[in-house]
Amino acid sequence: MFQIANFLYEPLLGIHNLLRWLVVLGALLAFGGALIGLARKSSWGGGDDRAGLFFTSMMDLQLLVGLLLYFLVSPIVAAAAQNFSAAMSQSALRFFAVEHLALMLIAVVAAHIGRAASKKPVESRVRFKRAAIWYGIAVLLVLVSIPWPFTMGRPLLPFYWFN
Repeated sequence: MFQIANFLYEPLLGIHNLLRWLVVLGALLAFGGALIGLARKSSWGGGDDRAGLFFTSMMDLQLLVGLLLYFLVSPIVAAAAQNFSAAMSQSALRFFAVEHLALMLIAVVAAHIGRAASKKPVESRVRFKRAAIWYGIAVLLVLVSIPWPFTMGRPLLPFYWFN
C-alpha cells in the first residue's frame, strides 16, 4: 500500500495544487458576481446561479482530492499520525493534520449554504446578499487555510511536472 501511496502522492498533490486556481476562479465569479450584483441592484440571472454552481463544484472537487491526499497518501499526515500529540506542538504538522482540513471542510459547507440560500425564490437583492455573505465566508476560510508558499515552502504551480 505504501508504494502505491508514494507513487500517487506527487500527482495528487499536483492536481490539488492546480485545482486551487479553479477554486479561485469560481470564487471570483460567485463572490465577485454577488458583490457586483448587490452594488448594481441587478436582477438575479442564470449566470449568477451558474457561477455559484461552478464555485461549489470546484470546492467539492478540491475537497475530494484533498481527502484522498489526507487519508491515503500524505506522508505529512502519516508522520503526524505516528505521534499526534507531538505533532500538535509542531506548527506545520498541526496545520496539515488538523487546521487545513477542518477549515476547508467548513469553507465547503459555507459555499454550499451560499448556493442553497441564493437559490430560494426571493427578490434578487436578497439572493445577492445571501450569496455574498456565505461565499465571502467561504473565501475568507479558504484564504486563512491555504498553505501559502512564503510560509509553507509550497510552490504556486507544481513545476515538477515540467522537469
